[in-house]
Amino acid sequence: MTGKTMPVTGKGTVTGVPDLPPGFTDLFTSVRVDSGRLCHHVVQGGDGPPLLMLAGWPQCWFAWRHLMPALAAHRRLVVADPRGVNLSDRPMDGYDSRSQALDMFALMDALGYGEFDFLGHDIGMWTGFAMARSAPERLRRLIVGEAMIPGVSASPPLLPADRFPSDLLSHFNFNRLRGVNELLVSGREHIYFGHQFATKAGRPDALSAPAKEFYIDLLRDPDALRASFEFYRALDISIPQNQAWRTGPKITIPVATFAGRLCVGDGVELEWRSIAEDVTSLVIEDCGHYPAEEKPEALLAFVDAFLRQP
Repeated sequence: MTGKTMPVTGKGTVTGVPDLPPGFTDLFTSVRVDSGRLCHHVVQGGDGPPLLMLAGWPQCWFAWRHLMPALAAHRRLVVADPRGVNLSDRPMDGYDSRSQALDMFALMDALGYGEFDFLGHDIGMWTGFAMARSAPERLRRLIVGEAMIPGVSASPPLLPADRFPSDLLSHFNFNRLRGVNELLVSGREHIYFGHQFATKAGRPDALSAPAKEFYIDLLRDPDALRASFEFYRALDISIPQNQAWRTGPKITIPVATFAGRLCVGDGVELEWRSIAEDVTSLVIEDCGHYPAEEKPEALLAFVDAFLRQP
C-alpha cells in the first residue's frame, strides 16, 4: 500500500448509513485514500484477488451493499466513490471518462493493486470502458451494466415518437445544463431525485425508502449537487474520447454485461458485442435500472459465477 489511508466514520461511511445487511460492519470499513490525484472514500473488506466496484448516478458505494458480503468471501473488495461523490473530493473538473479512469488506476496503485477485476453500474460502466481502453493489461475481467456509452452507440433522437426513451434519458440534457439545474433542484432534491428512483426502477417502491432518503440527503449539500451534474457536463469531453476509442481493435478482456428488462434491456449486450470479443450477458426480468437493489440475488449469482471462472 503506497497511498495515505485514514479510517473514517460517520455519515456516508459504513457507520453512518441505513438498511445494511446483518454483520456488514464486521466485514467492511470505510477509509479515505490519498491517491496523489485526489482523496477517495472507499469501503473495503474481504479476502482474495481485488475487485474494484463503482456505482452509478446518483448513488454511491451503498448501492452494492446487498452483494458485498457474499463477494467478500473470495474477493478483496474496493468499493470506491469517484470524484464528486459522497465523501470523495469534489474538484471543479476532471469528470470526463479518461480522467475518471486515471483516478481509478491511481487509487488502485495507492492501495498496492496492479491487476484487478472491475464491476461498474451506470456511469461506472463509462469508467470501465475508459479503463479497458486506457490500460487493458490492468484489468482481469470487466462486469458492467445498465448504461449506454455516449459516443460508442448512436445517440438517440432528441424527440422520439416513443415516449419511453424520452422519459428514460431526459436527465441527460437537464444534467448537462450549466448552473440553472442547481437553481431548479436546490431545495427540491426529493422531487428531482425521487422522480429518478421512482421512474427508472421497475416499480416506484423497488428501492427501500431509507435508501432513497440516504441518497437524496447526500445531494442536499450544494457542492455535492453541483458535482453530481459534472459527469454529464463533461460529456463535451467524454463523447469525443469514446468516439476515438470506438474505432480501435475489439477489447479482449472477458466482459460480462447485465441489465434490467424494464430499462436498458438487450442494449448493453448489443453495445458491448460491437466493441469486445468475449461477452457474457444477463438480462434480469421484472427489473429496472437498479439491479443491485431491485434483484440482488439474480445479479449476485451472475457476478459470482463470472468471477469464479478460470
